[in-house]
Amino acid sequence: MSAVVIIADKALTSCPGEGPREATAVFTIDGRIERVGDPADVLADPRAAGARRVDWSRRAMVAGTVNTHNHSFQSLLRGIGDDLPFLEWRDKALYRYSPQLGAEDMATAALFAFGEMLLHGVTTVCDFYYLNHQANDNASATIEAAKQLGIRIVLARCFYDWDGAPAAYRETIPQAVANFEALAARYQDRERFLTTVQPAPHSQHGATPQMIEAGAGCARDAGMPWHIHLAEEQYQVEQSLERFGLRPLHAIATLPVDMAQMIAVHGCWFDASERALLADRGGSLAYCPGSNMFLGDGVTDLVDLVARGVKVGLGTDGGCSNNRVSVFDEMRMAALLQKVHRTDGQAIDAETCFRLGTATAGEVLRLPIGRIAPGYRCDLVALDLDDPSLWPIQALEKNVVYSLSPRAVTDVVVDGQEVVVSRRLSHVSLDDIQARVIELTRTWRRA
Repeated sequence: MSAVVIIADKALTSCPGEGPREATAVFTIDGRIERVGDPADVLADPRAAGARRVDWSRRAMVAGTVNTHNHSFQSLLRGIGDDLPFLEWRDKALYRYSPQLGAEDMATAALFAFGEMLLHGVTTVCDFYYLNHQANDNASATIEAAKQLGIRIVLARCFYDWDGAPAAYRETIPQAVANFEALAARYQDRERFLTTVQPAPHSQHGATPQMIEAGAGCARDAGMPWHIHLAEEQYQVEQSLERFGLRPLHAIATLPVDMAQMIAVHGCWFDASERALLADRGGSLAYCPGSNMFLGDGVTDLVDLVARGVKVGLGTDGGCSNNRVSVFDEMRMAALLQKVHRTDGQAIDAETCFRLGTATAGEVLRLPIGRIAPGYRCDLVALDLDDPSLWPIQALEKNVVYSLSPRAVTDVVVDGQEVVVSRRLSHVSLDDIQARVIELTRTWRRA
């Protein structure tokens, strides 16, 4: 049994209706939070006798951030397709280099992407993974890299059969189902949730209706969510109307799938009827404001979705369609984009955006994460209260969303284990990761 008590000067728990707390201790056993409260009370708990103590003096403890949508291998492509139109970015960067990557390259990409995320306070990442080569070697290498670093991972294994994509992306329906089931059987962690495998039909353009049904069927059988890109670009709405006579979400609703298990990604061009349908069917959304701005996709109506009760989690998207991998960044981006889009400085507040990157994101992925509360997994981030980006601290939650600098992230805990200590990765050398990335990409050039 591993028992730990972590004590900080302040805390943001992400619990509904609970603002910043003063000196707070968290007692955890085997990665599960058992008690949260005043340090003296927690240390008086007989179960805490002999527990290892971690001192976060002059630091604020916040719930670990949850990245609900990423493509880890895309971090290798950072800078190669920047400032290009979406389809040129896809063809000149993504399709040009990604098909040549093998399992060892995927391990390098994952160490790079996930290591940088940990340094930015991301404790859980959902990696929407579609470079499968009709097998599981690449996905397995990605999961093993996550385990090596200590980050919590949801591997959203893609179902992809569009014949316009590189062969490395494509599978038949029987291949996709068999490979998903094999990967889930190997890695599904139903006790600590450090590794979760979920199905992910790529999109309306990347997966036929039959492939989407297959992925959603796997989710139904396993009792878990399924992920799908929808209405990211305006042309995708036009394609859906041309092919199916319906807007994207209405077209999905005609299929025999459970939309309550669906995590739609992006939704920039959902109209009011689609947003109402998503709320009515109980679907969720992975919202990536930084990527949507970077690629010029459009603006998801987050304010309306939240008002309708749709669960929304923040995501960074891939490292070459945003170029940053910080959910703290996405909190700020989400707030500012909604405010300017509505020309209303009160359109959404910092506290809501903080929850979208922590507690609500955990709910979207159906995992007990994102809150500092008993029964949740112990995923924590320490923020340096002596960093000027958090001064003055009268409104800590607002400062975390609007002014936080990455340098303020000092320590990170995932499932009760310290994975970043004093701004350094605990289990993997950043120098080694850099050497691997340099060697892998040394001949790559911007088109």
